[in-house]
Amino acid sequence: MSASSFDYVLQQYAESRAAHDRTPRPDELEIVRLYAAMLAGWNDRSAEAMAAPFAEDGELIGFDGSEASGRAGILAHLAPIFAHHKTPRYCVIVASVKLIAPDAAVLRAYSGLVADGAADIDPKLNAQHALTAAKREGRWEIALFQNTPAQFHMEPERGAEITAALRALLPIAGLR
Repeated sequence: MSASSFDYVLQQYAESRAAHDRTPRPDELEIVRLYAAMLAGWNDRSAEAMAAPFAEDGELIGFDGSEASGRAGILAHLAPIFAHHKTPRYCVIVASVKLIAPDAAVLRAYSGLVADGAADIDPKLNAQHALTAAKREGRWEIALFQNTPAQFHMEPERGAEITAALRALLPIAGLR
């Protein structure tokens, strides 16, 4: 699987912005592509590919609260995970990309995970993603990625809506 496997993410984001009478800016699309490249690395179970979009001093906070700092540290953190586990594959919806300065942005997304051999997401693994990107020397890089469980204990209907929206994307994400 390659970053192009996440073409649906760009399409969904562009359609979402168009529904609000707004065309995404080129930088917004670059940040979505950056996010998609990171996720493609996860789906490919490639520590190198997943770490590549991070800045040299980037940081990652995992679903379980684990932390990794620096591109090399992120690579070292991910390598044993992929070596010893058949990690589930991501299906995502980008909720927003906000340019907070000409060289800084925040992307928010919802994710579901499909286990190897399964045809559906496991709602217990749904998450909210927050990605902070920085533009350095004309190139966007991930400064911080945080993966937080999205269980919505006080809003079960919201969790069910997100699960349904993610499930609807499984065929075009190539996961069903």
